[in-house]
Amino acid sequence: MHIRELFDLTGKVAIVTGGSRGLGKEMAIGLGEAGAKVVITARREPELLSTRDELQSAGIDCLPIVADVSEVDGVRSMLAQTLHTWGKVDILVNNAGVVWAAPPEEMPLDRWDYVMNINARGTFICCQEVGKEMIRQRSGNIINVSSSVGVTAVDPDSGQFIAYQASKAGVIIMAKQLAVEWAAYNIRVNAVAPSFLATRLTNALIERTGESMLRWIPMARIGTPDEIKGTVVFLASEASSYITGQVICVDGGTTAW
Repeated sequence: MHIRELFDLTGKVAIVTGGSRGLGKEMAIGLGEAGAKVVITARREPELLSTRDELQSAGIDCLPIVADVSEVDGVRSMLAQTLHTWGKVDILVNNAGVVWAAPPEEMPLDRWDYVMNINARGTFICCQEVGKEMIRQRSGNIINVSSSVGVTAVDPDSGQFIAYQASKAGVIIMAKQLAVEWAAYNIRVNAVAPSFLATRLTNALIERTGESMLRWIPMARIGTPDEIKGTVVFLASEASSYITGQVICVDGGTTAW
């Protein structure tokens, strides 16, 4: 197979949760640029519609769906609308997530539950519901979006977000276990673990602790949102056909220490 074909996603259908902005939007654009039809989900319709318009103006087929991934009914509706429109789902990118910062000894349990419900529970529900369809199809590709802080501890001076870290560590072990259990159905499951790339979600933290963060980044710079696109397209494509159960860190070398 020619190298261009290995990265070609023409004819594929991809779901990107949390796809209306930030890294989710960049990943949706990347998958669409590679030829996929893209479903984007979020809880707020205005941002979804704006992103849909942007993708469609770039020639990308895009279906926006309002959904709360932490609720089973919302995920089932998301899947049903995808199948009704395009008949299948080839790629699932579990990107929807939130963060809450507090010292561990002061972390409010309701905020812990809030983060875990969306980041960990939501990822599992999407894997479970979409996974059933992929098992039926006997093919599929799931990419869980973790974080470099779900792989290693972080300097408290750079931020204290233990619930976020725990949730992102959880989605890594989900990817590994599902990769083992679903390989028999021709389903690959991997994770991508970006550091705090410059998005609206992270800009305030970067502005406040940027110098502290840079001490731990061998490449000595904050990454840009579009630097995650290539990794996700690689994992979603035949270019990574013999890779499953793995974690790729997109972090300027932070986890190499």
